[in-house]
Amino acid sequence: MKSTVEQLGPTRVKINVEVPFDELKPNFDRAYRKIAQQVRIPGFRPGKVPARVLESRIGRAPVLDEVVNEAIPAKYLEAVRAGDVRTLGQPDFEVTKLEDRDVLEFTAEVDVRPEISLPDAESISVTVDDVEVTQSDVDEELQNMRARFGTLQGVDRPAEFGDFLSIDLSATVDGEEVEEAATTGLSYEIGSGQLVDGIDDAVMGASAGETKTFTTKLVAGKYAGRDAEVSVTVQSVKERELPEADDDFAQLASEFDTIDEFVDNLREQLAKMKRVQQGVQARDKILESLLESVDVPLPEKVVEAEVSNRRHDAIHDLDHSEEALAELLETEGRSVEEFDTELRSEAEKAVRTQLLLDAIADAEKTSVDDNELTERILYQAQRFGVSPDEYVRRAQESGQLAAIYADVRRGKALASVVRRATVTDASGNRVDLEELFGREGSEDEQEPAAGQAEADQTEVEAAEK
Repeated sequence: MKSTVEQLGPTRVKINVEVPFDELKPNFDRAYRKIAQQVRIPGFRPGKVPARVLESRIGRAPVLDEVVNEAIPAKYLEAVRAGDVRTLGQPDFEVTKLEDRDVLEFTAEVDVRPEISLPDAESISVTVDDVEVTQSDVDEELQNMRARFGTLQGVDRPAEFGDFLSIDLSATVDGEEVEEAATTGLSYEIGSGQLVDGIDDAVMGASAGETKTFTTKLVAGKYAGRDAEVSVTVQSVKERELPEADDDFAQLASEFDTIDEFVDNLREQLAKMKRVQQGVQARDKILESLLESVDVPLPEKVVEAEVSNRRHDAIHDLDHSEEALAELLETEGRSVEEFDTELRSEAEKAVRTQLLLDAIADAEKTSVDDNELTERILYQAQRFGVSPDEYVRRAQESGQLAAIYADVRRGKALASVVRRATVTDASGNRVDLEELFGREGSEDEQEPAAGQAEADQTEVEAAEK
């Protein structure tokens, strides 16, 4: 077999393949066996019909079709490996020459990873926010902790902001009941924003036993984007009583004996959290700096696949209704054209980011060990509320294990850049991100897990060769 690779552009190649027929003998043998199982010829058992008899009965063409259809993908992969071509996505095949008993020639046009010129990581410099824990931050966290240990008590008064209500809901659109919106005994905190728009205004000031109605736009389901008449009945009103912020509370909520020790610990934890946020901000700014400074040619078909995937996800909850999408966008003051433009911009950035981080990982020979892969699987399984075994099974069935590996590898590649970049806070102090990203080359080296965006399931991941 002979093959050549012709560069059509930064992200696309044409692979020309020439296969002499003597290399196709195994393909012909399999083709004869397969066809022999499918035809019935008197005097021969199924699968035992000689090749010459088969051709005399059905002709040569069906055999050639079977051979060509089997041989082209296999020979294409041989050519890809021989030419060290880093393909993305599926190729477009074209048979350019087929001379029976002589030669098969075909071409395969396919997207490939572009060559990317990377900057020196040490030349990158970004500024992040200062780590500052205010008294207001501490007071808010203490209030949250008190709320966590609060108790609900029934009250005989109209509902107020922050109260907990037990409510019954129903909704209709043009007189037709919305089944998925009907519920009874639902617990709702006024002001939490966990239900439909307009419900807070409706129930504020309502007493137990009262029914209120209001109009809202539905954002999901069969009637997404449509106006619905919602009826809400308040069954009970409860307020949350908070424990006093004293030594007894400190002993209840923590391992500390006094409220002063407890508050000091809250301040330390808030400082740690803000340092993590600072590290995530540094990572994101460094990535943005890389994307702005590095030219990353985009494989068009990969981008189109990403756009398609994102659009599919966007309308999944709308029963894949383009009309429902248009109505929903209208309520947000956007047009379908603006939505599509934004979607494409996001898709292009996602593909550009993955190609850039893959290039960095290749340049630095970044690898992923079993422990790192297991850690990501455990995290993802917990995130989706399934067992690790179940998550792995689903990933295998959907062909996403390679995508998980690629995501971990990209995270490590970005972490290696962050460690070498210059990061200063708003006050001009050098920021040490070792706690978050680990020391270069050390055993505790890790990817920037805090705030790590989950892997975008794009064609780049699915099509890695």
